[in-house]
Formats: sequence, C-alpha cells, structure tokens
Amino acid sequence: MSNEFSKRTRSNTLECMLNNQYDVLIIGGGITGAGIALDAVTRGLKVALVEMQDFAAGTSSRSTKLVHGGLRYLKQFEINVVSEVGKERAIVYQNGQHVTTPEWMLLPIHKGGTFGKFSTSIGLRVYDFLARVKRNERRRMLDVTETLQKEPLIKKDGLKGGGYYVEYRTDDARLTIEVIKAAVEAGADIVNYTKAEGFLYDSNKKVNGINVRDIFTSETYQIYAKKIVNAAGPWVDHVRGNDFSKNNKQLRLTKGVHIVIDQNIFPLKQSVYFDTPDKRMVFAIPRDGKTYVGTTDTFYDQDPQHPRMTADDRKYLINAIHDMFPDVMIVEEDVESSWAGVRPLIFEEGKDPSEISRKDEIWESESGLITIAGGKLTGYRKMAENVVDLISSQLAQSEGITLKPCQTIHYPISGGEFKNYKDFIEKKSTEAIRFGLTIDEGKELAKKYGSNVDILFNYAKTYSEQTDQQLSAFVYAQLMYSMEHEMVIKPVDFFIRRTGSIYFDIHWVRKWKEKVIEEMKSWMEWTTDETEKMKYELENELEKAVNPQQ
Repeated sequence: MSNEFSKRTRSNTLECMLNNQYDVLIIGGGITGAGIALDAVTRGLKVALVEMQDFAAGTSSRSTKLVHGGLRYLKQFEINVVSEVGKERAIVYQNGQHVTTPEWMLLPIHKGGTFGKFSTSIGLRVYDFLARVKRNERRRMLDVTETLQKEPLIKKDGLKGGGYYVEYRTDDARLTIEVIKAAVEAGADIVNYTKAEGFLYDSNKKVNGINVRDIFTSETYQIYAKKIVNAAGPWVDHVRGNDFSKNNKQLRLTKGVHIVIDQNIFPLKQSVYFDTPDKRMVFAIPRDGKTYVGTTDTFYDQDPQHPRMTADDRKYLINAIHDMFPDVMIVEEDVESSWAGVRPLIFEEGKDPSEISRKDEIWESESGLITIAGGKLTGYRKMAENVVDLISSQLAQSEGITLKPCQTIHYPISGGEFKNYKDFIEKKSTEAIRFGLTIDEGKELAKKYGSNVDILFNYAKTYSEQTDQQLSAFVYAQLMYSMEHEMVIKPVDFFIRRTGSIYFDIHWVRKWKEKVIEEMKSWMEWTTDETEKMKYELENELEKAVNPQQ
C-alpha cells in the first residue's frame, strides 16, 4: 500500500466529505462497517465511513479472536448460522492468510460433560458437512491416550476421549484495519475519531445525511448520501435513537471477558474448547508465548465504550481452568492482561446470554435508515453483501443504476496478495537481515503485515542507518507504518489495535511506551498538554488490562 492513510490525510478527507454527495455513508468502523465499505466501493459506489473512536475499538478488537464456524450453534440447532459462517471461514482465510491461521481444536469428552462421545462424533460430522470443511481439516475422534497426547494438562478423571477439528485463529483488530485499508485503496473515504451526532432529512422526511463532529477539533461537518447505514455495533440503538422513526427492535448487550497467562505458568500446547462446571463452553488458546482463556457471557447494561474484567469474571475463568486443567495452579496474580468486549445481540425475551442467537438482522426505518445488528466476526463479509444487495436493489429502483454483483468473495484484503503464503514468509524472514532486522523479526512482520511488509522493511532500513536511535528498527518500522498507512492517532491505537501488545505482550508495552510516545509527539506535533493526555490514556488502559473493576 503506497498511498498515505494517516492523521495528515484525515482533515483533507473530512473536507472532501463535506463537498461530496455519497451513494453510501456508513456509521461505524468495526468489522461490519469495514466490510460494507469494501463491498460497496468494489461494486462502483461512492462510499464514506465515519467512526467515533479508533477503527475496531469496540467489539471488533475484543472477541475470542477466532474466525470460527460456530460449533456451539449446532447445539442450539441454528443450522443456517453454522452453514453460512462455516463457509465464510474459508473465504476470510483465503482473502487474508496473514491475519487468519487454521488452528486444530481439541474438544475433550468427560463423563457427565456437555458433549457425549456419540453426539460429538455426529455433531462434528454434521459441522464438517454444513461448513464444507476441506478434506484435510475434517474432524477426527480420539481415544483417551490420543487426547492426552494432544494436551497432557487436561483432567484425566472421567476422560472418555476427544473430538479434534479445525477452527481459524485471527487477529480481529488487524483483520478490521486490513479490510478498511482495502476499501480506502479502492476509493472509499474513511475517517476515525469522527462522531455522527444527528441525521439530516429531505422534504419527504427521508434521511439524506448526517451531522458529524471531529473529536479532536470539535469542528462539525454535514455529510450527504443517498443511503445511510447504521453499523455501530453496541451503539446501534443509540444511533437509531437520533432517528425519528426508531422501530421496536432492540439490542441486548452481553459482555465477554478473556484473561491472558504466560506459557511458563500455563504451558498449553494445544487449543482446547471445553465445558465449565456450569455447562458453558470456554476456549483456552496458546498464542505468542501466552495462553488466553475466555469467554464469559453476562448481560451488560453499562457504557459499552469501557467494559472491563471484574473480580468475578476473573474468578470464574480461573475456576474453569482449575476444573479442566487441575495441575495448572494459577492464581489471580498470574493474570498478566485481560480484555472485555460487548456483543450487540438482538433481544429475545426470556433467554440467557449464551442462548441468544448470534444471527444478524437488517432493519430499515420509515426514514430509510438501514441498520445492521447482531452477527459474528466470521460472517462479516456475507453480512456486508446482504446490506449492499439491499442498497443495490433500492438504487436500481430509484435511479435506474445497475451495479456489479458482490466482488469480495475472491478479493484480497490489504496485505493479502501472495501466491504461496508459506514460501512468502520464508523468503521475507531471510530478506529481513538486509534491512537491519533479525530473521525472527522479519518473520513476525511478514506474518503480521503480509504483502505490505516491504514498506516496513524500508522504514527499518532507514532507521537502522540513523545515529540517534531511541527505538529498535523493529518497533520503529511498525510505529511509522501504523501512523502513515493505518491512521493511528493515539498510542492506545498502536499498542492495542495495531499490534495487540497490551493483551499479548504487556511487558513490551511497558518497555517501549515512553519512547514510542516521544516519537509520536514529534510526528504528530503534539503540545505538552496533548502528550500528557495521551500518556494518561495509555496508563489507564494498562491499568484496566491488569486490574479488575472495583
């Protein structure tokens, strides 16, 4: 990606938005909004998107980080959900292998547990069929010995065997930013930290624009579009509250918490999907020298912008670990980091949090405002296709415009353009030495940034030739790339959503935070007050990741 997408281009983009009428204007820069922007722009529509925080700052950076087929929904007989998201997994993987990795998952079967051996075997076979799982990734049933070979830490008492099947692990925030960047490359106008504050209407009371406010300057803009899409995730009802024709559909928010433990303390070698003493299902997944465990599932009625782990959440997950992995003697102090996310589910009377359907729905109000809610990370591309199909049919009717069909089934997201992923990683790992990086650093950058990695290599080379280095070339390359090509505005954007390091390498954040902030201060031209504010915000996020809400 050669074009700049940064704070420097942000004000120009806002000016451009002021002077244009768009075909589609999207509120919300999570994975759903990002997917709609990419689908719409690749069909030839003029597209704008605004996000009040950073991209993926809501639910889309706080998931279990799996592009998974939803085995749990088979248990609830949601056949269509399993079938659709199962097929979508393969598409998401194919279009961005640098942010999605096949991951074998072990489902231990214990006497008296949620899953019996026969029902698991049948369930996984149906799952393979519905999700059209590739032959080499189809389920296998394991006996007790094979199950313990895969993961020796599992409790032996009552163990009857296990199911073994493939899920796909992802970096949810990086998936979102790569989709955003692909949309920008295709011509969409997209900005973060710009809040939609009210709707504009034509003489027929049809919505035809929004008032937005730049969070940093407090300047307000009016942006006009033929179609407005509300893809605000947990804020969907809040956005709809500004429209005179809100209908009776509503969201029910649930909170999910994950905790992170170092592999020295919890040396899990195999991803495990297991049931807790209260018969809920939880994942334990090894990643980058850590093991993360989640998720909880509780109703949530507080501010969706600041969910966090409570002492009860932490205790619940630690108890779940003790129950399934009795030799892992972790205590509260072993939890290095955590994150909490809010799921925007569609309200269903009388259902528990884990029973509410994850299916998505599209609503249209009397004013013409289109809202999409519910759904799963895995199904983002299909959700976008459904929204743009609706817009396409409406524009064909009102304006006689004929659009191309959906283009995103075989459309690589930013960084996803290579023929053979494994060969690419190997080649770039070795190449990295020429740019002042180690083989391991080159490998990590190639895996994280995919086919955009050459830009980072050039940043590293430039920096390693400087005499007054405050950062390492590895850190500098990521920081500069994120500021100039991924619209990072704040240190928290960089440390949480572009690198994931607050969650998975909190010591790295503590080591580099001051020097990163100094570098950002210089590039962003912050005042002393602005710099102090950025420092405070980062410290606050570090504290929230480690300590439970009081």
